[in-house]
Amino acid sequence: MATAIYLEHYLDSIENLPCELQRNFTLMRDLDNRTEEKKGEIDKLAEEYIANVKNLASEQRVEHLQKIQNAYSKCKEFSDDKVQLAMQTYEMVDKHIRRLDADLARFENELKEKLEVSGYESTEGRTLKKGEMRGLREKRGSRGRGRKGSDEDSPRKKKIKNSPDLSDALLPMQPSDVLDMPVDPNEPTYCLCHQVSYGEMIGCDNPDCPIEWFHFACVDLATKPKGKWFCPRCTQDRKKK
Repeated sequence: MATAIYLEHYLDSIENLPCELQRNFTLMRDLDNRTEEKKGEIDKLAEEYIANVKNLASEQRVEHLQKIQNAYSKCKEFSDDKVQLAMQTYEMVDKHIRRLDADLARFENELKEKLEVSGYESTEGRTLKKGEMRGLREKRGSRGRGRKGSDEDSPRKKKIKNSPDLSDALLPMQPSDVLDMPVDPNEPTYCLCHQVSYGEMIGCDNPDCPIEWFHFACVDLATKPKGKWFCPRCTQDRKKK
């Protein structure tokens, strides 16, 4: 039940996320197109300036250079807007990922509590005092081997017998399994850690590498190395050859 509640709330929170992401991506694409147009205008102005610079007066040169400078400033403005949109998009997605992690952590705590409670109840069911057991046997013996005495004791016997089964049914579902669930089951995984793509990554130069892409931190890299780079597994294979 708790899982369904968490899932319902999370799905409600991300209901508008696809539309917001689509809007940001559309704006970024529009900024790219406007930047490309402005770059074409800059190239055209530069060619005109180079071709006619000898025939232009000093004031005309300054005016022409000012046009080029203004076009460059506009390009920079478009680029800054695109960077802001990219950061906003990243934060938007990261916010939902953090919320999902928090929900998973809360669900893990609730699962731990349920496991602890179920374990406590099953222990109580198994730890009947010897005197109580002896009293039950004597009471059942005094009533003879009739069906009535057997039926009265059966609920207690069933409770004691079934308590370990309840514990066994819950124990295989470990809390750590919940936290290990990927953000998107359909997203491909990479690297030695078998996680999704994030941060800076580097590709192995072995065309037959089974993994291909690796996170910098997982292969002890801070910056991109010069020349060819081979992952630890491919490096070992090359040494064996």
